[in-house]
Amino acid sequence: MNKSDFDFLSSLLRQRSGLVLNDDKAYLLESRLGPVARKHGLAAIGDIVAQLRARPASPLEKDVIEAMTTNESFFFRDQKPFDQFKDIVLPQLLQARAGQRSIRIWSAACSSGQEPYTLAMLLKEQAAKLQGWRVEIVATDLSTAILDKAKEGLYSQFEVQRGLPITMLVKYFTQVGDRWQISPELRSMVSYRTFNLLDDPRSLGRFDVVFLRNVLIYFDQPTKTKVLERVAKLMPADGYLYLGGAETVLGITEKFQVLAGQRGLYGLVDPTPKVAAAG
Repeated sequence: MNKSDFDFLSSLLRQRSGLVLNDDKAYLLESRLGPVARKHGLAAIGDIVAQLRARPASPLEKDVIEAMTTNESFFFRDQKPFDQFKDIVLPQLLQARAGQRSIRIWSAACSSGQEPYTLAMLLKEQAAKLQGWRVEIVATDLSTAILDKAKEGLYSQFEVQRGLPITMLVKYFTQVGDRWQISPELRSMVSYRTFNLLDDPRSLGRFDVVFLRNVLIYFDQPTKTKVLERVAKLMPADGYLYLGGAETVLGITEKFQVLAGQRGLYGLVDPTPKVAAAG
């Protein structure tokens, strides 16, 4: 791939998805766009670029963006965030929302659905405490193809072996040939929508908990700031934000602060000015 083609593709991806590709990521374009070229009957990445230059906003452009922004996911990824959700976040929300008995959760950039389905399993395990509550999980991704897979809830043996406890597999999945499908009841707990994190999220509504894990690492700093500050506007004062273990808000936004002793879990900074007590 020549530099002109790389620069064109990296600029396109930054503008349309926020994804930042450094010069050392040319191999990633080669590996992920090879199948896209074959799907469209093209011989090489240079042919993809030629067609994109001639016909922007085409199905080919959509396939290129989806191929480059679809990321790996697995059940109970990193474990600690889900322990925090079960032991800290959910109990506090049950107390704070006792009046309205409603909780909304956003799984942003949900990929093939393992994160929202992990949350659905955890909530199902707490069914007795949630009796009479309305709990909504909204899961979004830029890729319509990956959302179709998520909605189907059908996973390979390899995918269910990565992080999913055997007890959860037996309890919530049915074997379909050589694959495993999550139960219709859990699938119905998740609402999937196509959404680009570069867009204004207000159409999604307000959320008590936002999972935005392992997404910001792909954005430049101005984009990280814009995304986080938009997310902050969707959350109540006592809402919770999850970021990935390698991500931070430091130097990016002053809207959030890490909760004491809870790496990866953030709350909104109280905007109320503090008045010093009279001495």
